[in-house]
Amino acid sequence: MTVSLDDVRQAAERIAGRVRRTPVIEVAPGLTFKLELLQHTGSFKPRGAFNRLLSAKDSGELTGQGIVAASGGNHGLAAAYAARELGVPARIFVPETTPAAKLNKLRTLGADVVQVGSEYAEAYQAALAAQDESGALLVHAYDQPEVVAGQGTVGLELLEQAGMFDTVLVAVGGGGLIAGIATAIGDNAQIVGVEPALAPTMHRALEAGRPTDGPVGGVAADSLGARRLGDLAHTAVQSHHVQSILVEDDAIVAARKQLWHEHHLATEHGGAVAWAALASGAYKPAAGERVVVVVCGSNTDPGTLI
Repeated sequence: MTVSLDDVRQAAERIAGRVRRTPVIEVAPGLTFKLELLQHTGSFKPRGAFNRLLSAKDSGELTGQGIVAASGGNHGLAAAYAARELGVPARIFVPETTPAAKLNKLRTLGADVVQVGSEYAEAYQAALAAQDESGALLVHAYDQPEVVAGQGTVGLELLEQAGMFDTVLVAVGGGGLIAGIATAIGDNAQIVGVEPALAPTMHRALEAGRPTDGPVGGVAADSLGARRLGDLAHTAVQSHHVQSILVEDDAIVAARKQLWHEHHLATEHGGAVAWAALASGAYKPAAGERVVVVVCGSNTDPGTLI
């Protein structure tokens, strides 16, 4: 099972008017930010959620039973938002460790929120059981073709907005975003996946030659806390020769503070991971290399940025 460039283009048409075309800003010569933290619900996730729900609506799969989803928070917010906009109920399973800021937003969106276990994988198993029982539509956080194609619309926008660039740095959890962007951009630029050292799903998969389960931890686990890379992402990152960079928690914390103090961007830790690769020197651009950083999430308590 794969996702094609045509799938991403169809997703862009399907979700047009439902999601924001987020801006890009040049913050220094040769350095551009793609501000997906300004997307509805504070992350890129509504792109995939809307594409999944609208595709299911067209095929008759989306019924009055609504949807179920499992999430560390951001996907749940996106799925709940898309469900509300389409007038169907949403039941969202999240770990007990989900930050209060995300829980409050989920409830504000009208979702039925269920907290299960200590990490995403446990919430996902509970969501699968609920889907089997209710017949609701399962909206996966990262490993469904419609979700990946929707996330790929970030890449299509970059090709139109950012002019010439050589490299795109993208945070990786389960891999939906990087799979979509790699598919959309293809061979037009180098795609680099940046992961917390304590949750290296893509790094493990590339080393093993297949997605494998592993422990999850660290400051960004609430948004990048998948135990394993998605199968669709593994196919995409192998096909497009995506590079893996790991960053330590202290680099992520410092990058998040730097994004706030120097650029006035309030990000969650996961949203700062791609920038952490550059800010810490884990990724060193060549002379003249033009780099885009996808700043992908803002669901955080602003009081923790001071």
